[in-house]
Amino acid sequence: SILFIFVIITSLSKAFLYREIFCEKYTGNEKLDGKTVVITGANTGLGKEAAIQFASRGARVVMACRDLDKCHKARVDVVLRTGNKQVKCSQLDLASLKSINEFVDRFKQKEKNIHILINNAGVMRCPKTLTEDGFEMQIGVNHFGHFLLTNLLIDLLKASKPSRIVNVASRAHYRGTINFDDINSDKSYSESKAYNQSKLANVLFTRELAKKLKGSGVFVYAADPGIVNTEIGRHMGYYKSYFSSLFAKPFLWLFLRSPKQGVQTILYCALSEQLASEEFSGKYFS
Repeated sequence: SILFIFVIITSLSKAFLYREIFCEKYTGNEKLDGKTVVITGANTGLGKEAAIQFASRGARVVMACRDLDKCHKARVDVVLRTGNKQVKCSQLDLASLKSINEFVDRFKQKEKNIHILINNAGVMRCPKTLTEDGFEMQIGVNHFGHFLLTNLLIDLLKASKPSRIVNVASRAHYRGTINFDDINSDKSYSESKAYNQSKLANVLFTRELAKKLKGSGVFVYAADPGIVNTEIGRHMGYYKSYFSSLFAKPFLWLFLRSPKQGVQTILYCALSEQLASEEFSGKYFS
C-alpha cells in the first residue's frame, strides 16, 4: 500500500540522515606540506580516501598498491580532486616478502623521509589460499606483510620524527584468538576465524610496537574505521550473489559507513596533536 511505501521511505531517509549527521568527523585542519605519507592499498576504498585527504592537506603521498594499473587510475582521480601532483604510485604486494623488500629499497632510494605510514591494505574472509611465501593469506597480508614493511621502515620513521604509524584495525579482533599451534590454519580453516586472528594480530602488534618505540618519537595506533562499504568484503556471499546486488546491497548501503566516513578515525590517529604522546601510543581507537 501507499502507506507502507511511505513508512519504508521515511525510515530509510532517517537512517541515511542519521549516518550522515551523527558519524563523527575529524575537524583538525593540519597542513602537511613537506610531509611524506605512505598508504598501502591506496587504489580503492579507505586507502584511496586517505590518499585524497592527505593530498588535500599538501602531503607528498605514496600510494603503495599491488595492481599498478588500478593505482595509476586512482592516482589520476586523487590529483584531479586535490590539485596536488605530489602523489606517486609504487608497486607493493603484501603477499610477497620479496615485493615488500623491493618496495622499501625503491622507497629509500627516492625518499629521504616518511612521516606517516598507513597500514591499510587487507583481505577479508577469502577462500583458503597461501601467500607467495606459504602463509595463510589473511594472516600473511593483514599481519605478516605489514609487520615486515613497518620494521623495514622503522629507521626512516625514527629519522623523520615525530612520525606516526596507523594500523587499520577492526572490531573483529574482539572475536579473534591467536592459534599458535596452527597459525596457518593447516589443520582446519575458517574464513572468519582466520580473519579475526589477523585483526587481533594487528592490535597486539600495535601495542607491542609502541613499547619498542618508546622514546623514539614514533607513535603507533590501531584505528578501527567501523563497518565500511568497500571492496574488502568481495569474498563474502552477500557481495557476490545476484539477489544481493538487487536488494541487499542498496539496503545495506544506508547502514554502512562510506570510505569518507570511515577514514575519520584514521585521520584522527595520524594527525591529532592530542594523540602525539606516549600515553596514547599503542592504543586502539574506534
